[in-house]
Amino acid sequence: MAHSQTKLHTLDPVWQKITDEARSAVDAAPAMGSMLHAGILQHDSFDDALAYRIAMKLASSEMSAQDLREIADEAYGQSDSLTLDARADLVATMDRDPACHRFMQPLMFFKGYQAVQAYRLSHWLWTDGQIDLAYFMQMRVSEVFGVDIHPAAKIGKGLMIDHAHSIVVGETAVVGDNVSMLHSVTLGGTGKEEEKRHPTIGNGVLIGAGAKVLGNITIGYCSRIAAGSVVLHDVPPMKTVAGVPAKVVGEAGCSQPALSMNHILAED
Repeated sequence: MAHSQTKLHTLDPVWQKITDEARSAVDAAPAMGSMLHAGILQHDSFDDALAYRIAMKLASSEMSAQDLREIADEAYGQSDSLTLDARADLVATMDRDPACHRFMQPLMFFKGYQAVQAYRLSHWLWTDGQIDLAYFMQMRVSEVFGVDIHPAAKIGKGLMIDHAHSIVVGETAVVGDNVSMLHSVTLGGTGKEEEKRHPTIGNGVLIGAGAKVLGNITIGYCSRIAAGSVVLHDVPPMKTVAGVPAKVVGEAGCSQPALSMNHILAED
């Protein structure tokens, strides 16, 4: 008796959801048809669409979209983690950003998501020894998105950057999994040392708008940094810090502040 066997690698519910949303969007607004067909519907997979989107956004007179597309295709073909992390970032954005109502939105419209995926590509190039190309990618991401992440920085999966204007992440910064941050955040260094000089951000940390975290310090897991704070010292896990310079002002408020996205400080 013959048995049918499903090939699991062909099943991609996230990509299926994105294509369904794109078709509905074209039906609702035919003027979007050309853009959504080029960006989503003409592609066979999420990887292909992501490579196309990054190439189109970062193309310039110095490097064509075709050249960038070939670079991205090579990277995605060699590293499963690139697109697995991209999916985790997509789901994180859908879960945490109240302005995100469809899976296709980050891929097509959210510069924070697009900038992080372009950073991930530059990081792959950096670790592959393609240093100058990685720097070129960093430059274009900064110019196009206003997000400046050094390609050597190490960033975990499930990152959500809301609004994403004026984000700076330095060369030796380390960011854990499931971190959320808002616009104008700086993970900066101190001094001119070539060793570790940027922060380490633990899993599940929430960083408010305009916060500056400076130096080789550690922000403990599931902690919370209030908007506008300047953090110069280590932060224990599951605490809230606020102020200039930042001090511990209480507990984190919940077990997963990066997921709840609650920035309100409790009254005494």
